Amino acid sequence: MSILDEWAERHIEKALQKGELSSLKGEGKPLILDDNSHVPESLRASYHLLKNAGFLPPEMQDRKEALSLAEILSTLNETEIENGSLQKRLALLELKLQQAGLDTQFLHADYATQLTEKLANHKKETDQKE
Repeated sequence: MSILDEWAERHIEKALQKGELSSLKGEGKPLILDDNSHVPESLRASYHLLKNAGFLPPEMQDRKEALSLAEILSTLNETEIENGSLQKRLALLELKLQQAGLDTQFLHADYATQLTEKLANHKKETDQKE
């Protein structure tokens, strides 16, 4: 056990003896822990602190930005000027995420739905003209 773990255990024991930890919300229920099995054990505490402070690893920041770009692109017409540069930025982010070993299917789910709807509408219009 590391010195930090021992220090934390000592403070928890003191708090338990004083009754400071009784009647807390969720007492007696299992903790819902984050799956941090992909993070090396030596870095878990620092990752947890950074996560609680609102900081994300670069890959997660890129994922968040890619989701925002995909949402923006879904509202733009294909002919708008910003569309091309945003498409390029999204493609670059997708490539970076793939190189980091992350799945990028989350970027294409909405696109597939939109494409299916557009094709269905096109078919209806074509059938009505005939």
